[in-house]
Amino acid sequence: MVFGGLQKVSLIDYPGKICSVLFSRGCNFKCPYCHNPELVKETACFPFFEKTEVYDYLKRRKGLIEGVVLSGGEPTLHEDLLHHCLTIKHLGFSVKLDTNGSKPHVLETLLNNHAVDYVAMDIKTDPFDYGKITGNGKIGDQITMSIKLIMQSHIPYEFRTTCVKPFVSPDILKQIAEVISGADRYVLQRFHHETLLAPEFFKGQNPGFDDESMLQLKKIAALTVHQCVIV
Repeated sequence: MVFGGLQKVSLIDYPGKICSVLFSRGCNFKCPYCHNPELVKETACFPFFEKTEVYDYLKRRKGLIEGVVLSGGEPTLHEDLLHHCLTIKHLGFSVKLDTNGSKPHVLETLLNNHAVDYVAMDIKTDPFDYGKITGNGKIGDQITMSIKLIMQSHIPYEFRTTCVKPFVSPDILKQIAEVISGADRYVLQRFHHETLLAPEFFKGQNPGFDDESMLQLKKIAALTVHQCVIV
């Protein structure tokens, strides 16, 4: 795994814990609203931190931070993800994984080896219509499999959706909410215009939702999940 960045301290990325965030390089999705384009465009990204430097830093942070978030990019693309998760846990930190859910077999391996303590999975749009955002119309099966694995696990988790048109609408959100019916926590994320992977995709558009519309989306989701929050 190539670490494309390190956020030394975060109070918001791991619910209930002070954490550091490690960003992996590379992603198999090209969501136009992605706010980490430097990690997706691998030719424009370089490793800011060597692995030894990362672990030396974490060792120095013992007692100051409680957890480490592995984000990206998409961490599950890297064959050594399990090794890194277990190494970080061995140092005494809780591990949170941020994932797009496209690699359920990797997720299953992590869960079976008790390598993660919290999973946050992004759900981009209707899981049965991912072709319009990923170019892979068959990936819906992987997405729904990851959802099931997470919901059947015995660890804290959350699903997240960035509310941006045309990938999200009230009807689409209703479909997502039905797929994750019974989920513990669902986070609706506001769309932000800054630092997008493909800003030209939204040229001349207003793809975000205002506060009132966000509350309407929350009402839809709240019918099927235990907790729904807007961030």
